[in-house]
Amino acid sequence: MADSLDKLMYSFVMEDVLKGLFIYVPPGYVACVYDLGRGVLRKVLTPGLHLKIPFWQKAKLFNTQTLEYSISKNFNPENVRGLGDSPIVAQSADGTRISIEGTILLRLDINQIPMIWQNIGEDFVMKIVRPTIQSRLRMIASRYTQADIASIRRDTVEIETKNELERIFFPRGIFVENVLLSEIGGGRDHS
Repeated sequence: MADSLDKLMYSFVMEDVLKGLFIYVPPGYVACVYDLGRGVLRKVLTPGLHLKIPFWQKAKLFNTQTLEYSISKNFNPENVRGLGDSPIVAQSADGTRISIEGTILLRLDINQIPMIWQNIGEDFVMKIVRPTIQSRLRMIASRYTQADIASIRRDTVEIETKNELERIFFPRGIFVENVLLSEIGGGRDHS
């Protein structure tokens, strides 16, 4: 009985050690490592199999593919960590309440991911991305009439929004690939 218990304990310890020894990083992701002695390491682990010190180092995967930040009626606002938002209600230059829907394409800067994890944390969408997008879309919408945003000047509004978001996100390690407005309607109480 004691031998079988020893073997069982040995197998659990070996599995935990071996499992904690390797970091598998799939394509489209990178891993950052938190070391108990040195904090978040600057080196980013690219796709493949890597070694780490069990119990001393913790790895976190980050998606480096293009991320789709969808602003739509289908977004669940109770999912605070979700990548998206409900339609953003703003006031246009002519005083009309409008509701803005669309998609913003974002990507994390591989070289700045350790800084993002260290300074902002895993919930960077909730802390930085969502409030910035809401604020900047409202600010830019206030410069144009509803008719301009909905039709004639839509491309100008998209470019201006992209430039404004890049100004804020780029120093924080987030690239803005594109801003695509899909629907501009009469405002409702969403946000």
